[in-house]
Amino acid sequence: MLRLTKIFDATDIRILAVSVVYSVDCAICRMIIDDPDRGAQVLKESGFSVSASELVVVSLPPGKRALLETWAALLGAEINIHYTYPLLIHPRGSPAIAVSTDSLENAVRTLREHDFIVLDESDLMHERHDG
Repeated sequence: MLRLTKIFDATDIRILAVSVVYSVDCAICRMIIDDPDRGAQVLKESGFSVSASELVVVSLPPGKRALLETWAALLGAEINIHYTYPLLIHPRGSPAIAVSTDSLENAVRTLREHDFIVLDESDLMHERHDG
């Protein structure tokens, strides 16, 4: 993790979320960064294997039921959640989570229909300059 973090420290790419699954044979590090294309290039040039997947990033509504409301909206539309990441930043001033689902398009549509704010890459890049 230290080596991985140092690679990004030499750039202006920010780590927005991270998850590590470790086993005896290898470790899988899942990261959300604010410049995915450049980040993948930097990691490949440093000898790391890289794969990318698309996620839904949603701004959480205020209140203690934020996660409950988010999960209820997705599961009510029969959208399966594979994994989530809390973001280390607060785009647009609110906590946010990134969600891997079995249907990205349906998840985005459903969240918007339930008046959630769905964020995109530009929102995360904008945070670099504001936050």
